Amino acid sequence: MDATHDPQLTSWVTSAKGDGCDFPVQNLPFGVFRRKGKDEQPRVGVAIGDQIVDVGRCLQLDLFRGDAAVAAGACVASSLNPVMALGSGYRIALRRRLSELLSTHSPDVTADPDLGDRVLVPMADAEIMLPALVGDYTDFYASVLHATNVGRMFRPENPLLPNYKYLPVGYHGRSSSLVVSGAAVRRPFGQTVKNDSGPPQFGPSAMLDYELEVGVFVGTGNTLGNHVPIEEAEQHMFGLCLVNDWSARDVQKWEYQPLGPFLAKSFLTSVSPWVVTLEALEPFRTPALRRPPEDPVILPYLLSERDQREGGIDITLEVYIASAAMRASGVPPVRLSRGTFRDMYWTIGQMLTHHTSNGCNLRPGDLLASGTVSGSEKSSRGCLLELTWRGKEPIDLPGGEVRRFLEDGDQIIIRGYCERDGYVRIGFGECEGTIAPAHPGR
Repeated sequence: MDATHDPQLTSWVTSAKGDGCDFPVQNLPFGVFRRKGKDEQPRVGVAIGDQIVDVGRCLQLDLFRGDAAVAAGACVASSLNPVMALGSGYRIALRRRLSELLSTHSPDVTADPDLGDRVLVPMADAEIMLPALVGDYTDFYASVLHATNVGRMFRPENPLLPNYKYLPVGYHGRSSSLVVSGAAVRRPFGQTVKNDSGPPQFGPSAMLDYELEVGVFVGTGNTLGNHVPIEEAEQHMFGLCLVNDWSARDVQKWEYQPLGPFLAKSFLTSVSPWVVTLEALEPFRTPALRRPPEDPVILPYLLSERDQREGGIDITLEVYIASAAMRASGVPPVRLSRGTFRDMYWTIGQMLTHHTSNGCNLRPGDLLASGTVSGSEKSSRGCLLELTWRGKEPIDLPGGEVRRFLEDGDQIIIRGYCERDGYVRIGFGECEGTIAPAHPGR
């Protein structure tokens, strides 16, 4: 905690003030952008209100010194990977300097009242890109409430498999099909069955679903053959984002045995464009989930006093839907669920440490996703598979529409934010995607 978290701090950027702003001066998330209609390379920017700070332009104007200047130099690149690789010290120095620069009484703005015109780009005039070049993407299964719900559907007497409470379960995802929020979601093809024993048929998925998740971008990596101790795990992280791991449930049902998810998930994963740093999230720390006394003792390599004391993060997560008919009629999106990231069984530190425990090397820009975030109430379930209980309990939408799974034209919007008494609310923006029909002619 430092001066960047001061709730009295305000910005000379008008849109960064007021209730409900995702990007006040206390946040300052990183992303990659370029101006629409301009022949220019993407570059790193920082969100403030409805504007983007062009970090490279600030560097040209000699607004940085020391470690902040080194970090700003890395931001001239077309992805966050170079600044991620520098480590937390450089990121913290840059964030502190940006906070000073953007604060209401900044001496830099006093000396140059036109500074905003020189360094800010309106978000409306920018194309926002995928924030990092993701070499590897791993999806975890870290919500015990989600895992229990799904297990109850298929194994009512024994919903959780024996390993679940001993290790963070995960699978290797497909980084090539990661897209930034706003990209269309093409309905995938796959093998599906009417009976569990087959035979299969091939065609468009009829049980398309979303998954509400939180992503963690790796900062500094680890060398092959060496693991990251739990006490050091967060030193290897850059920040968090929102993730929608779209899933074809009927394809998944047929293919997942014996090796787990494959084509049911590799067709597309949406990622929000702004990466909220761990420093911005510091006021919203919580203890790790309190486990029942009968649960297994956490193995020593996944256990640290600090991680148990403050390894959780209180992020409110919401999912909204707007069908094509709703949008045509001017009906606003309706909320499907609201949950919280503090309910996760495994912390982000435990996920990263376990990932490296066999010597697996993580690299700057790698993405670790939490798996579906679900809560104890039906209103906090993080996917339609749970909300409709495999389609048996359909959801009513405005205008008489009913949903068991997603239809073509449906728009899914994920939002996330942190708020706590005594601190300024910060947000993650949105992770949005609209279902497009299966590719014609297949």
